[in-house]
Amino acid sequence: MPAKLEQTLLSHFGMPQFRAGQKEIITSILAQKDVLAVLPTGGGKSLCYQLPAVELQKLVVVVSPLIALMKDQVASLQRMKIPAGAIFSGQTEDEKRAVFTQIQKGGAYVLYLSPERVQKEGFQRWIQNQNLALFAIDEAHCVSQWGHDFRAEYGELKILKKLRPDVPMLALTASATPTVLDDISKQLQLNKPEKRVHGFYRPNLYFQVEACENEDQKFELLVQAIKQTLSQSTGRILIYCGTRKMTQAVASQLELQFESVSFYHAGLGTETRNQVQADYIEGNIRILVATNAFGMGIDQPDVRLVVHFQMPANIDSLSQEMGRAGRDGLPSTCVMLYAAKDKGLQSYFIQNSEASAELKKLRWKNLDALVNYAEGGECRHAEILIYYKDAQRIQSCGHCDVCAPKSERRVVLSPSQKPSPVQSQIQSWFKGEKAATSFKKAKKSKAPSFNDSQILDPQQLVCFEALKVWRKQKSKELDTPAFIIFSDKTLRQLAQLKPTDTEGLQKVYGIGQEKSDRFGAEIFQVIQSADSH
Repeated sequence: MPAKLEQTLLSHFGMPQFRAGQKEIITSILAQKDVLAVLPTGGGKSLCYQLPAVELQKLVVVVSPLIALMKDQVASLQRMKIPAGAIFSGQTEDEKRAVFTQIQKGGAYVLYLSPERVQKEGFQRWIQNQNLALFAIDEAHCVSQWGHDFRAEYGELKILKKLRPDVPMLALTASATPTVLDDISKQLQLNKPEKRVHGFYRPNLYFQVEACENEDQKFELLVQAIKQTLSQSTGRILIYCGTRKMTQAVASQLELQFESVSFYHAGLGTETRNQVQADYIEGNIRILVATNAFGMGIDQPDVRLVVHFQMPANIDSLSQEMGRAGRDGLPSTCVMLYAAKDKGLQSYFIQNSEASAELKKLRWKNLDALVNYAEGGECRHAEILIYYKDAQRIQSCGHCDVCAPKSERRVVLSPSQKPSPVQSQIQSWFKGEKAATSFKKAKKSKAPSFNDSQILDPQQLVCFEALKVWRKQKSKELDTPAFIIFSDKTLRQLAQLKPTDTEGLQKVYGIGQEKSDRFGAEIFQVIQSADSH
């Protein structure tokens, strides 16, 4: 079978070889197994359900949340002479009839539907009599309330398993933690699914997290990043902001220095959003500032720079949005500009959401994990691979700000660079946002301060390095990212304060009751051992 799969891949899809994880996923599907698959943005998820349709010469039903994405996928398949179609609102009866007429002819066909369409009685009666190869649930994290983009209409997709328990199901997402994967399996009622997590290591991407004192410094770094990118390539640039207001503010200031700048957020009218998206795809917009409303289903290969001007809500969002860079495999840069105030904005969103207390607790935990990632001192790529339990692991990537801090790809300001007058607008916009987003602080951790001393005396430095060695060993032992255990800032404070009891330990940034109970004894031992040398 493997040789035949490669032949199908080349003859029908024009690809000489599979990407990481694709063959394993497809082989499991062909063996009639349910599969939970995580392939990052740009990792080739669509092939995993398209190729089985061709290989088995049967119908594959794909549930997708976006009409634009359905249209793009159908057009792409039809260009490759692979029968495909979609059913969505706004179509004429003749257009719908043409799709079903072609399916009735038999053979390979990829049918795209919305999750709402699956709930219609007519579809449910029809699907019970079809020659099916697979149900594929795209953007499957939408099924889980623990995911970063839960959608109620996805929660009813378990009906597919009730209607056709004989048909394997593939749940696909670009980013999901083991907790979310387990919930997806439960919600979709999958039967002992094989979990396939692949492709989070992107060797062409340079990851950088830059601590900034304020929005002016962020803007200077953003401008520098854009200048570096424009001088080296002709590709696109994506800039993510946390709010609509900041999105427009950043875009308006960039327009004063660069050409082909625009912005996108959910507050724009449908016609305007569609036009901006079309202009971006066609290359009329080169620099796009957007909220997280932009991106799902957008597949542009030449995004050379992704900048998070404000920290997103969690690592899933960060990873998915960074993953839009460098899909063509060429060198690209991903920068998160991180200030203490950013946590305040995300905290405001959590505090004012209508989510359950349990869900809010998880969101606080996810936000803390992202803060720790930002303040982490281990390889950025290696930590992401551990976080998602990717099949591949590395020790050091050589292309992130931790492993290669002096890389030419890193965005840095020269000592002579000072904030320009135009940036005062950004700072004033942010002050307005800050007033509107005062929030109640989380009980377990305070927002980080970059005024804390980064300088350790020689004895403290010995202790700090010993704590880092302990953290790395513990990370490997628990198969947990180092930043989930403790951030560098926490280790630095431990080395400075050297607590000797639980009360002192819990005064250290990032250490609450749970971590104190779990790691306290080992921490005391490491500190004592370091001090005795």
